[in-house]
Amino acid sequence: GQGKVYQLISRRRFQQMEVLEGQNILVTISGKKNRVRVYYLSWLKSKILRTDNNIERRAGWINVGDLASAVHFKIVKYERIKFLVIALRESIEIYAWAPKPYHKFMAFKTFAELQYKPLLVDLTVEEGTRLKVLYGSASGFHAVDLDSASVYDIHLPKHPQGPITPHTIVTLPNSNGMQLLLCYDNEGVYVNTYGKVAKNIVLQWGELPTSVAYIGTGQIMGWGNKAIEIRSVESGHLDGVFMHKKAQKLKFLCERNDKVFFSSAKGGSSCQIYFMTLNKPGMANW
Repeated sequence: GQGKVYQLISRRRFQQMEVLEGQNILVTISGKKNRVRVYYLSWLKSKILRTDNNIERRAGWINVGDLASAVHFKIVKYERIKFLVIALRESIEIYAWAPKPYHKFMAFKTFAELQYKPLLVDLTVEEGTRLKVLYGSASGFHAVDLDSASVYDIHLPKHPQGPITPHTIVTLPNSNGMQLLLCYDNEGVYVNTYGKVAKNIVLQWGELPTSVAYIGTGQIMGWGNKAIEIRSVESGHLDGVFMHKKAQKLKFLCERNDKVFFSSAKGGSSCQIYFMTLNKPGMANW
């Protein structure tokens, strides 16, 4: 395209968003109350193309439940079901996508009164059958068994200098949903879903990343102030590094097709969007 910017939704702050094309929706955490709100892609598209004169009068979105103070969400597919796992300030909610005629996310399970406040969430399927919520807090990483509702710790760093910053939870490929890479602060540890050490390796970033993401090439990317590092998700080995011309704080946005998108905060409300094209493992252009 021409890189033209369209104003679609005004005066609303967005914290997180993810597109589900097959369901015709954009899932977001947005607004002053950090609600989980779903927008219809066809509604957004007609605002760009101006194909519907009544577009402003039609409802183009729906809230998920009456949830406020959402912190993070993750969409996970299990068999033919899409689960929406949501971290709220003090609880975790799980919704499941109900196709037509409902065409919306419906409440599935709630886990309240958690000892550690969730900051990020994920869901793994152990050996194709057992569903388990994984979440990161300022103290470490924890799991919730969906069947028994039991909550237990899978990794609490031994010598934290105060609260930690969990970045991401990666379920390792070809591990039957049982082995994890848990990234926090400037390192990552390999454990299984019961908290036992899976590999005697510690992934160590060259500098403290502001954002970490697992990408489609089977690698993990870390965005630091001075450089972007690309590492093997299986070993933590450095596959590639891209230095910045000047120090800047970068944030991962999303991965679409063969491109990874990320932004830099410029101060105030302005920011710059970058993308990196992923050709093959370790090779990238931006």
